Amino acid sequence: MSVEVNNETIWQFDAKVFSELGLWVMDQMRVSTQSDLTILFVDPDPIARLHERWMSLEGPTDVMSFPMDELRPGDGKTVMEGVLGDIVICPWVAAQQAAAAGHGTMQEMLLLTIHGTLHLLGYDHVTPDQERQMFALQRQLLLTFMAARGESIGQATLPEGSADALASYDAVQAHPEVGKQEDS
Repeated sequence: MSVEVNNETIWQFDAKVFSELGLWVMDQMRVSTQSDLTILFVDPDPIARLHERWMSLEGPTDVMSFPMDELRPGDGKTVMEGVLGDIVICPWVAAQQAAAAGHGTMQEMLLLTIHGTLHLLGYDHVTPDQERQMFALQRQLLLTFMAARGESIGQATLPEGSADALASYDAVQAHPEVGKQEDS
């Protein structure tokens, strides 16, 4: 299997859609679909630790990418092959962003998967020109994937009565002594 999807959260969604999306984006970007890609869904605390360790930034973020073989899009004559890398997504942050943007959490996580994959392929959004190019490409890839798929994509949901892990993370950060008491 060239795209492995692991969900370490309580969020419920069809992981197969993310595997299909990963393969589809690799094909569109002329990267061999035999290349390896891992997509990992985690809670706020693990992604906050990664964010601090690798970016020196505090708090949870939406998506992080960890390239391996530094593959780049193929040129039409050559299809790149190897280990693309890992993408880590926090559905809790995605849900917050989705609500602000007026669409569903699943759509946001699909967009973040494409965003992360483009980062693995060397795209960035540091300058305004880079941002325009990358964001236009990720939007085009998402819309084309959804249209080409031909069937509706289910929603990402939480089990009834689930606590908000992002709010819990924020509460512990605001009052670290509460988190230490709970650990005792």
